[in-house]
Amino acid sequence: MIADSAATVYSGGMSVRHFNFVLFAALLLAAPAVSAQQARRAQSDQEILIKLERDWDFAFHHQDVKFIESVLAPEFVATYAEGQRADRAKELQNAKEFNQQIDSSVLDEFVVHVYGDTAVVLFTQKLTGPSKGQSLTLTFRYMDVFVLRDGRWQCVASQSTRVTS
Repeated sequence: MIADSAATVYSGGMSVRHFNFVLFAALLLAAPAVSAQQARRAQSDQEILIKLERDWDFAFHHQDVKFIESVLAPEFVATYAEGQRADRAKELQNAKEFNQQIDSSVLDEFVVHVYGDTAVVLFTQKLTGPSKGQSLTLTFRYMDVFVLRDGRWQCVASQSTRVTS
């Protein structure tokens, strides 16, 4: 049954105004759930990226080139602390030929920004190992840029800077 436009009644007996109010209330209640879901996804991506950075570091020190191949995008470019640039092939070669003794490699001070399918990961790495008969610790700051492709994060760029103080 349909009455005048001010009080249109549907077969359930609900007026348009009442229906709009119920719809608005439902949307209002659903909005925090959507925001929470987006926050969970962002947090999940942050956790995934931090784990990926740690796994990449471990793989590099253990010459796990196959894992590193899965992390690096085809167009990957690195700029090392001394200013040299390298592409994906050079980074994979560096991992394959790595033969330095590292007593510990600690990654911390993570800051992760996710922008849709792109993420920027900032962190600090402290490497400790022997040098000329003594223990030496070097500190580096990294900025890695990742893109989400086919459901997995791949690094497209990496920049490292040695901390000297």
